[in-house]
Amino acid sequence: MSGFFNDTIAAAATPMARSAIGILRLSGPGAVEAVSAVFQPKNGRPLAGCGPHRLVCGTLFDAAGRPIDQALATFSRAPDSYTGEDTAELQCHGSPAVLALGLEALFAQGARQAGPGEFTRRAFLNGKLDLTQAEAVADLIDAETPAAARVAALQLSGALSRRVEAVYSLLANLTAHFCAVLDYPDEDLDPFRAETMERTLDEARSALRALLDTYRRGRGLVRGVPCAIVGRPNAGKSSLLNALLGYDRAIVTEIPGTTRDTIEEKVELGGVLLRLIDTAGLRETDDTVERLGVARSRAALEEAELALVLVDPRAGADEEDAYILREAEEKAGRVILVLTKADLTGGGGAAVALHGENPPPLVSVSAKTGQGLDALADAVSKLFPQGAEETDMLTNARQAEAAGRALEAVEAARAALLGGMPADAVLSDVEAAMAALGELTGRSVCEDVTSRIFERFCVGK
Repeated sequence: MSGFFNDTIAAAATPMARSAIGILRLSGPGAVEAVSAVFQPKNGRPLAGCGPHRLVCGTLFDAAGRPIDQALATFSRAPDSYTGEDTAELQCHGSPAVLALGLEALFAQGARQAGPGEFTRRAFLNGKLDLTQAEAVADLIDAETPAAARVAALQLSGALSRRVEAVYSLLANLTAHFCAVLDYPDEDLDPFRAETMERTLDEARSALRALLDTYRRGRGLVRGVPCAIVGRPNAGKSSLLNALLGYDRAIVTEIPGTTRDTIEEKVELGGVLLRLIDTAGLRETDDTVERLGVARSRAALEEAELALVLVDPRAGADEEDAYILREAEEKAGRVILVLTKADLTGGGGAAVALHGENPPPLVSVSAKTGQGLDALADAVSKLFPQGAEETDMLTNARQAEAAGRALEAVEAARAALLGGMPADAVLSDVEAAMAALGELTGRSVCEDVTSRIFERFCVGK
């Protein structure tokens, strides 16, 4: 599908800010010609004559033909490029003025300003990337932790696509076999057996369930694990948030109930990206505004995958603290019990009695001195171990929704099969599963099944 577009786009591939290097990138049928018109190689040869995939040193000119920088240029020819089209790149000094003048010169040669994500969009439409890989480009750019970057890089390399392809191939081969037996009755083909279909559907169902199980972890790596900081008023929640962020984000006073709304910020702790949510103190109150804040705190706890339950040992642990801890364990699942104000209490164990069997991790911290923050980071890293899980996983809601529909369709096909429905009725659900997986990666189902029929059953016939 290379050459899908008939115009040429250009954009700064680096921020328009002072830096050592700035890059201007083009894609489209006139990319090489546009760069050749504004760039003169020092060797005196035309850029197109210097060969693709080579860096050439020369002079960059503005739209009026005046030199503005000493730069490097390179180009690629379709389809051997990122977008699948002719592409070119200018590497100059990162002066915003130079980049702006260079773009103006390229626009004068017929290029137009690229829209957001348009290079990757062209790569997708020209078949150089599938949809999951295109999404991985954005994830890689936005990665805030090493783990998130590694997952995005794996997805960009096609790891998730290959995992989806394995399930898709099971279903496509099943459908192709049925269609071949039905459409070519005179050919010597293996008969279509229900037990074979059941085995295939069972294998696809197991694979899709395992894939969907990766979503929670993948979403947390990319967007951050939602982490609610909860406790009674004045337990030190806002102080802990400020200490973890390294600056005063939340207002801290001695007056109980200062925090009236949830405050959300991201921070990396123990190698895990957390979306910290500072909440209003959980308590019964007659104050209308504070009551709204408490309601939002409970909602944040419902959505959290980790809860930091804060207890001020000076106040002593009571039934109210125990209730908050039980709520956190029930709603968030993963909980760390945090004793605060260790600089004032010496890290006393007033809250140890809050939990009997299977107690959550317990750390003692001081937001004022930083004592115990490393221990808190260690506790978080143990709850969200890194490394082994950083593989091919679903990372956004679109992917999970498509995979979920595929699983529902496979289960419906299996139920229909076991219920004695005819094969063509069962395969309608199989095709629905394939369509959902096709949406996940951007694949065409109809064309793919047709090609598999000829490849597997009609070659040489």
